[in-house]
Amino acid sequence: MTKATTQPSTPITPRVHPTPHGRVSLAHGGGGQLTDELIHDTILPRLDNKLLNDLLDSATLPATGTDRLAMTIDSYVVQPWRFPGGDIGRLAVCGTVNDLAVCGGEPLGIALSLILAEGFEMTALGQVLDSIAVASIEAGVPVVTGDTKVVGRGQSDGIYITTAGIGRVPKSRMLSPQRVQPGDVLIVNGPVGEHGLAVMLERELPQVISVLRSDAAPLNGLTQALLQRVPDVLFMRDATRSGLAGVACDIARDCGWRVTLDESCIPVRPEAQHAADMLGLDPLEVANEGKVVAVVRPYEADAAVSAMRQHPLGQNAQVIGHVGHESDGLCELRTLIGGRRIIQKPYGEQLPRIC
Repeated sequence: MTKATTQPSTPITPRVHPTPHGRVSLAHGGGGQLTDELIHDTILPRLDNKLLNDLLDSATLPATGTDRLAMTIDSYVVQPWRFPGGDIGRLAVCGTVNDLAVCGGEPLGIALSLILAEGFEMTALGQVLDSIAVASIEAGVPVVTGDTKVVGRGQSDGIYITTAGIGRVPKSRMLSPQRVQPGDVLIVNGPVGEHGLAVMLERELPQVISVLRSDAAPLNGLTQALLQRVPDVLFMRDATRSGLAGVACDIARDCGWRVTLDESCIPVRPEAQHAADMLGLDPLEVANEGKVVAVVRPYEADAAVSAMRQHPLGQNAQVIGHVGHESDGLCELRTLIGGRRIIQKPYGEQLPRIC
């Protein structure tokens, strides 16, 4: 009997794309304009597909029955790995849960990958894993699978973590910046800038005593409470790298209308403002790990704020801006004294290695 053989039909020819010059810089990972350039000029042309091109916090796959599957992945390289208010383990769980939550999903499970440097202390690893366990219980989302690798001494800073998550999104729920229209309002669930500033103080000015703590927290309980009260939330995003400024600029760009933020309404704690002044930073551009920006219709604003304030992570929720009728896709800030200035997404990374 002759053994059957299978021949490939048509050879796959990779698409040819321009090769970018230069080298990757630390700033390419900052979530600002350089990150956008890296994604749009180098990554997307080679991996082009509709789900990826949306560039949302999670990809939402086609529906099976009454739900769609949401999927996300993120890596964490924060330095130092432990900081006031948390550590890399808590950060990893909260970040993945939040990326699923802001897409309107109910997180179901987390995959955990550890990359450990030879010589990393077992007691420190135990602390990180304890933080992962506590954050997982807090979010109500279990770690269901994982992987562990070890690299040679001196080849990493001790520990890196990658987490992936899956969740389910009701088939009828569609959150997208393209749904945003003039008159809609932006809401944030609390004070901004605290995570990045807490990490930077610990790294750059360890001698400074401050009550500032990272805001890292799982937001799925808050977002579900919001969606139960206001089912037709238009869009949500957690304000991580590039901070509130980056989120507002992305919303303006993607919806095509001008977004105006009101500085007098943006909550910033005095200790965060003090730390930002010491470090020469703008709190609006600093990463958060427990803050969500939601966009709703103007007649839903009061209900949305009320729903957030009834949750422990949303007690300081505020309307912070609105979408105007100017079709220029810009973002501006109305200052405390009534002036106006254009907000731009940070070019690079003011705060490297903060997540």
